[in-house]
Amino acid sequence: MHWIYLTIAICAEVAGTSALKASDGFTRVLPSVVVVISYGLAFVMLSQALRIFDLAVAYAIWSGAGIAAIALVGLWVYGQKLDLAGIIGIGMIVGGIVVVQLFSNSTH
Repeated sequence: MHWIYLTIAICAEVAGTSALKASDGFTRVLPSVVVVISYGLAFVMLSQALRIFDLAVAYAIWSGAGIAAIALVGLWVYGQKLDLAGIIGIGMIVGGIVVVQLFSNSTH
């Protein structure tokens, strides 16, 4: 169940960050409401995942997966491009998540 909580936390954070861009500095009401609700859900779900995961591992997975996902949202939704350094950097973040997943014993 802890993986479901962490997955929901990641998805909610990505939705909130996407809506943050769409809120245009909190000048648009609907995206602003989505930001608040999404971030609230993200933190509630992350707190539930932290009942099982160690803090550092959960936060690394949550933030790293969120960075990679939001880069894709930026590309697909907002037409933003990554240069080679950005692609390599995000690839390293994803690689770090894979290492944590495969080799860390930091869950109870």
